[in-house]
Amino acid sequence: MAEQKTKRPYPAHWEADVLLRDGATARLRPISADDAQALQRMHESQSQDSIYFRYFTYKSQLSAKELERFTVVDYVDRVAFVILLGDELMGIGRYDRLGDSTEAEVAFNIADAHQGRGLGSIFMEHLAVAARENGIRTFTAEVLPENRKMLTVFQAAGFETSRSFEDGVILVEFPIDPTARVRAVMESREHRAEAQSVAELLRPESIAVIGASRQWGSIGFALIENIIEGGYTGPVYGINNDALEIAGMISRASLADVPQHVELAVIAVPYEQIPAVVQDCAEHGVKGLLIVTDGFDGEEGLVDQRRVVQVARRHGMRVIGPASAGIMNTDPDIRLNASVSPIMPYEGSIGLFSQSAPIGAMLFTAAYQRGIGVSSMINAGNRADVSGNDAMQYLEDDANTSAVGVYLESFGNPRKFSRIVRRLARKKPVVVSRSHGMGRRIPPGHSTRTTEAPRGTVPSMLRQAGAIETESYTELMDILQVLACQPVPVGPRLTVIGNAPAITRLTVENARSAGLEVVKTQAVQTLETNQSVEDMAASVTEAIAASMNSGHTDAIIVLIQPGMYQSEGDATVLARAISDVTRDSGVTVMASFTAVLEQEFKPTAIIGDGQLRAPLPDENADTEHVAPKQYGVPIFSSAERAVGVLSELVQYRAWRDAEQGIAIEYDDIDRYKAEELVTEWTEDASGTELVKLTRAQTDELLECYGIGVLPSRRFQSTEQALDYAHEFGYPVALKADNSILRHRLDLGGVRLNIETPEALRANIESMREVLAPYGSPSIEIQAMAPAGQGCIVAAVEDPLVGPVLSFGISGDAVELLDDWVHVVPPLSDQDLERLIRTPQASAKLFGYGDIPAVDTEGIKDLLARVSQLKDDLPQVARLRFNPLLAASSATTVLKAEIYIANAAVRTDSARRALLTH
Repeated sequence: MAEQKTKRPYPAHWEADVLLRDGATARLRPISADDAQALQRMHESQSQDSIYFRYFTYKSQLSAKELERFTVVDYVDRVAFVILLGDELMGIGRYDRLGDSTEAEVAFNIADAHQGRGLGSIFMEHLAVAARENGIRTFTAEVLPENRKMLTVFQAAGFETSRSFEDGVILVEFPIDPTARVRAVMESREHRAEAQSVAELLRPESIAVIGASRQWGSIGFALIENIIEGGYTGPVYGINNDALEIAGMISRASLADVPQHVELAVIAVPYEQIPAVVQDCAEHGVKGLLIVTDGFDGEEGLVDQRRVVQVARRHGMRVIGPASAGIMNTDPDIRLNASVSPIMPYEGSIGLFSQSAPIGAMLFTAAYQRGIGVSSMINAGNRADVSGNDAMQYLEDDANTSAVGVYLESFGNPRKFSRIVRRLARKKPVVVSRSHGMGRRIPPGHSTRTTEAPRGTVPSMLRQAGAIETESYTELMDILQVLACQPVPVGPRLTVIGNAPAITRLTVENARSAGLEVVKTQAVQTLETNQSVEDMAASVTEAIAASMNSGHTDAIIVLIQPGMYQSEGDATVLARAISDVTRDSGVTVMASFTAVLEQEFKPTAIIGDGQLRAPLPDENADTEHVAPKQYGVPIFSSAERAVGVLSELVQYRAWRDAEQGIAIEYDDIDRYKAEELVTEWTEDASGTELVKLTRAQTDELLECYGIGVLPSRRFQSTEQALDYAHEFGYPVALKADNSILRHRLDLGGVRLNIETPEALRANIESMREVLAPYGSPSIEIQAMAPAGQGCIVAAVEDPLVGPVLSFGISGDAVELLDDWVHVVPPLSDQDLERLIRTPQASAKLFGYGDIPAVDTEGIKDLLARVSQLKDDLPQVARLRFNPLLAASSATTVLKAEIYIANAAVRTDSARRALLTH
């Protein structure tokens, strides 16, 4: 065997489960010598054209020497990846460094049977990450002109390519820096693949229920019964070794007995049988699994769960569950009720996602009781594979969904969640409720660490992303009840129509307090003796129609108290009349009924005639936002709740209509050097151990991002301090090298504007006496910055929400009142503007009284650079600038502290990979 470099061991952290263009999963890993025979088999199955395009000549077999060269690599100068479906090698991608340069030649070879499934772009992403890790900056490739597929891969990757033609070959060259454009292209491909993978689960052409049972009351019985009774439009097969007949059908002993290919397997077998069943599904080409079985608890259960997901992904299958309550799709072409609920939800346009089965049951029950029409429901259970991020990717493209409701108990990939929500919320409202214990406890089936983020980070992140956060699942349903049947209000103008003056006055006060603009109030008649309910309905609907047609209102709240002379059914008649008059209106109409005596009347529900609007436009239609599918009017038992919901929707609309802003990119950032530095400095750190950078290291790392820190030096003697002062130039400042005392003028920890050597000597002597009771901390000398407003910038890498950037005004605002704002990178220019204006004390930055405004553009520039640093470097566990001094002419960092750690490999880095929980 030829001599082989051994610069690094097998890089296991490059292994990943990946999602192909058609939604199927596969396994990507670095190549090894054991792959030689699989590579030979793939080569022998290739067409002559494919072999010619790869090797520029035809060869029926690869020689032993060629197999060795292709499969034995050093993982530094020569790297190759393979993608496997089970034991089948689907393709190989590689790079070879050119000499000792920072360039490498890249090449791909995709099996004919798997071309067109997006393997080339996946190889490109993973090879680029590995190459950057090994100091390579540029890829080159030689491609035959007729090999259009390969040229398309390079062109579609998002990199800035250059081409030249030489000796009948096209030479392609491109830098592999993960720019905003490259990330956008990857996110787009990832979105399409993940949406398709969930669509395969929610729109299967055939289903097998494995563990189907004849025993009434069992999960297996309920699942197959509910699928059939729900009206599923495809074939269903019950799999059970013991039963001859299930749900009126012949039982099958195994998948081998099913006469056609099965797309979705619904699994309800005992815990110990799960591995064998999943393996059987893999061998029979099942596309997706819904695992209802629970019991994956504790460390042992987590290991078993990961093993199940591993087997599934390596054979192309996605998994919902374990411990899932099921999935539903009300599309008439599908009618899927693969759940434990015996009742299908009403057809509509609300998409729902939840994690634990009990929460899923609560959401379904609440939606059904309120009459909320649903497009699809996904309960992820332990969320071992399919997550809320996957569900939102699907719901974004789903033409039957106009709004999304999500109940979360944990984030999977937090940064990805933020990116998806930002994009989705621009098209459809996203309403989020979450467990109050999120981040403080570990959900079932997970090994996530608990949060270290500042208080208020998650709500701030959700607001930044445009999500409507609610305090409970009840409030979640309140908002979805409106979105199911009414348009999002276009503005804050409100008309209040009512027949109870006291309630109307109270509602107007509440509306104004909630930021709504009450443009009109109108009284309508009450139900009097000898008067029909139809007369009252006419009075109410005439007022509503006049307001809608006036063009002066964006929303209407109708307040109805039927009166003392109401009869059974009167409230329903009034509600239906309101529903009828609001059909197809662009004005948002809500109603609140009080003092209703009808036993059958639901005080919180959608009331309408049950009809649906015409089919919603598909994803390619020329419409900005998708309309609700259901006709009806949302009724609330209290006017206060109606006002609260309306206020939330108005705020969401303002966010949606605001400018998105543009991503900030800098030409003077040296990411490569920064990555090399933190990699070197964290080599000796183990586990979650933090390494505090020295001042020199801190300055060197920040310099990579164009951030400077005002020079300071710790000194031992007065003479040393005088030398430093001469280096800096007078005036200078003295500060105690103590995190608390260095900011306390009142305790003698700071001396400013020292202008002469004599004054410096005197101040040093005086400070040493004053600080003696505090343990005689060291003193440092620093150049003076222009006078200005002190600010604090902090950043952490949190296991719950990823990178968090925080900003506040120094002093009591932060220390006592917690007046911070927290955001998640990446940030646009509009995000930066909101960031510096959100703290209540930020008025100090824009000038007040006789104090001039500070350099806010400088603050935003520095925050953008810190945001970019945190987006690039998960190894930076903590960063703090305290203080950051903002003057009218400059923004200066006076003190910087950075802690780094050996961060786990990022799941949202510049490569696509499915997360393992």
